[in-house]
Amino acid sequence: MTRLTLLRATGYRRVRWKNDGGWTTEIAREPADPAADFRWRISIADIESDGPFSSFPGVSRELLLLAGNGIELDVDDAPPLRLTERFQRARFEGESRVDCRLLAGPTRDFNVMTKRDAVRAEAMGRPLVGSMVLFPEVDVVWLAHLVSGAARTRSGDTVAELAVGDTLRIDFASREDGRAVIEGGGEIVLVKLTPAALSPLAGEG
Repeated sequence: MTRLTLLRATGYRRVRWKNDGGWTTEIAREPADPAADFRWRISIADIESDGPFSSFPGVSRELLLLAGNGIELDVDDAPPLRLTERFQRARFEGESRVDCRLLAGPTRDFNVMTKRDAVRAEAMGRPLVGSMVLFPEVDVVWLAHLVSGAARTRSGDTVAELAVGDTLRIDFASREDGRAVIEGGGEIVLVKLTPAALSPLAGEG
């Protein structure tokens, strides 16, 4: 049976950075214990000043710009990567040397972190117009974060209503589970989390 778990924005965990350059608002992680090493973690970063990113060896990272005039990232020795448009994204490894510069004031960014040997992630920001359907896949977890507007998700007889800032976790246990239908209007960030052993990328490289 498909399981819908609504995560209200009022219940997120918000932590000040050690370097005092911003805030992290943790939306969800697995395992849930903040003292344990995560397999995956979803969060929002409010970046207030220039500075380096923390190192996360063995972790793959994906970042999407949500608000603000943008950032420029220096990742190792690669050319600078500039994010200036809403939902524009960057991917890099957690052990990379990353320096961040604000282009014109603070920004808000959506962050996905996954242990490379355990989980693969796909993150995408998009308009929500009408409805979209998520079909069941074994052991796949979806998270739908509502950036603006209003939305509801239904699977069978279960319905979850999302307000701005809320996130819905959708767990499929088998291919026979009911599909999940997201309806509404606004903007949404979707994150698909797949066990590394089931991902098409597993074994590559």
